[in-house]
Amino acid sequence: MSGKKNNAPMPASSAGLLTFFNEETQGIKIRPEIVLIGSLVLIAASIAINILLR
Repeated sequence: MSGKKNNAPMPASSAGLLTFFNEETQGIKIRPEIVLIGSLVLIAASIAINILLR
């Protein structure tokens, strides 16, 4: 009987396209702030290298 509980349909959102899952997945966990800062540093380094090599 517990198998039926896991296969219950998700509640529909406004467009029926959005679903949220609360299950934890395996893999690396990185905070969004670190990803944003890392990308900004990478962009700044790329611009600095481009300017210095002209």
